[in-house]
Amino acid sequence: MNEPNAAALAGWIPYKLSVREAVLQCMWLYTGDQRYTAPFFDETVSACLQLPENSGKFRSASSPEMLTHWPASINAVAPSAFIFHVSRCGSTLFAQLLGLPEQHIVLAEVPFLDALLRIPFGNLPVQEAAIPALFNGALRFYGQQRRGDETHLFVKCDSWHLCFYRELRQLYPTVPFILLYRSPDEVIQSQRRRRGMQSVQGVIEPGVFGFDETAILDLSLDDYMALVLERYFRIMLEVAADDPHSVLVNYREPVLSTIDKIAALTRMKVSDQYRTQMEERSRFHAKYPQQVFQEPAADESLPESVQPVMLLYEELDALRIQRRTL
Repeated sequence: MNEPNAAALAGWIPYKLSVREAVLQCMWLYTGDQRYTAPFFDETVSACLQLPENSGKFRSASSPEMLTHWPASINAVAPSAFIFHVSRCGSTLFAQLLGLPEQHIVLAEVPFLDALLRIPFGNLPVQEAAIPALFNGALRFYGQQRRGDETHLFVKCDSWHLCFYRELRQLYPTVPFILLYRSPDEVIQSQRRRRGMQSVQGVIEPGVFGFDETAILDLSLDDYMALVLERYFRIMLEVAADDPHSVLVNYREPVLSTIDKIAALTRMKVSDQYRTQMEERSRFHAKYPQQVFQEPAADESLPESVQPVMLLYEELDALRIQRRTL
């Protein structure tokens, strides 16, 4: 790609970093008017790959440095809030509800943004100092106004992005950070039914969590997930204690009350029609929108490794209640 104008960039997003013949390339995806409404962004990528603009013999690519030059040419919505979570705590449903209005852009766990954050723990030839500018540039592409009337951009992070909290806060110093959490025993019960990437050793680089690789190899899946949750809850405690722009949300709080809280922080309008839409969507499974949601029954007892994390959960929830009453 040569230096394009705004019209040429419209509808294009960076979606993958690829090394070809020892050269790092940024691969581009045309999204057209496809809204980002799928529960997870990789589903949006899969759908867009079928568009004619992405199905030809040749692929659109550039150097990653273009992420720091081209965004100045596009109209983009600044991030309204980042949603951090400990997994299995309602974040997918919140993203789905926030994405109901056509004026809202919701990014639900974007693989490209994750790849940028994890550069220091991989083998990609990118200087760490370049990551903030690359991330900010990429986010402008994802937040571009394709309709022209978009007002809000919500970024739902992967759960392990809690470990990148400081980097993201430095980039966006006053943007609200929503911290969603749930009782650790319930999270692990959910992980037993379907394991996420963060719950299996080695899928996410141990260094992301600050773990020693050899120390985690022999842990059971439950014990490892308890260790991951301990890391998450400790980070949330640090953030909630020091960051005035952070908001704690317990899974047990009413969903629509939390949306009202987010609306107040982001100057988001909640009309009667929007509230009705949210009430209807909340009846269905966040990840499987065609299924009516039912909370599964808990199975067998949990290991002792969960108990220290339960104490951190109780400490965090006490802090949430304290902050609410101040």
